[in-house]
Amino acid sequence: MTASFEPCRAKMEGDGVSQAAISAFESSFKLLVSGESGMIAESSISSVPELISTDDIETAPDAALLQETVVLKLNGGLGTGMGLDKAKSLLKVKGDDTFLDLTAKQVIAMREKFGSNVKFMLMNSFSTSDDTLAFFGEKYPELLKEEGLEMLQNKVPKLDATTFEPATCESNPQNEWCPPGHGDLYAALVGSGSLDKLLAGGYKYMFVSNSDNLGATLDTKILTHFATTDAPFMMECCERTESDKKGGHLCIRNEDDQLILRESAMCAEEDEPAFQDVTKHRFFNTNNLWIRLDKLKEIIDKFGG
Repeated sequence: MTASFEPCRAKMEGDGVSQAAISAFESSFKLLVSGESGMIAESSISSVPELISTDDIETAPDAALLQETVVLKLNGGLGTGMGLDKAKSLLKVKGDDTFLDLTAKQVIAMREKFGSNVKFMLMNSFSTSDDTLAFFGEKYPELLKEEGLEMLQNKVPKLDATTFEPATCESNPQNEWCPPGHGDLYAALVGSGSLDKLLAGGYKYMFVSNSDNLGATLDTKILTHFATTDAPFMMECCERTESDKKGGHLCIRNEDDQLILRESAMCAEEDEPAFQDVTKHRFFNTNNLWIRLDKLKEIIDKFGG
């Protein structure tokens, strides 16, 4: 099907969406209209034989690296599936404490433990921003006052499945938009100016995790390992168990030996037995990510976004 991206571009520009986000959405749009399915065949991948275990990291933790580190929580999701029409992170999980309560307390405790004012950020969406900032204003005003606490996730237009043109909802125009998902992190960093501000402030390492993952705490041993490897990116993974077999897994793409992720929606029915074989595809992504901000900037400048 032939469809033009221009109606989407005009809508996004009219609403002030950044050029970085428009370019990212255009790439996805072109894949959609070209008929790209996104499927990853079992025959096109190989299993990952082994990964470095945190138990085998021998580098001594260097707490001085915390001065160059920013902790970012992905906080764009709503809790509607659990009966909450607010940010999912505002669900109570222990007594009266919400995910965000415990996250804020973790940040404060980490700063006290290391005597380092580790920078903390949230990537909110247009659906979670107001509730989240109101929460911090009421309970953790000292964190709210910090410069650059919030980075807003971009928004993209919903598409008419028949015409691929922007969908319309006259009764509630807000419903014409949706957040593009956590993969928007890079476009949001660039388009918001946050990446340049962080680099100018001397920040080099970013630790990213989901706001509802309370086990995702900054480990100085892993931070130091990441720094000494000089890698541009690192992902924390866990071994799959039977309870994880329907979730995504890490694998190697045969054509270029690149590590990639395959989710269940990318798997054809005939490949499901292999997909769910946790002894073959052993590792899954925790979405705890480490990013070298200076190297990200180099890649963005090299490829134009």
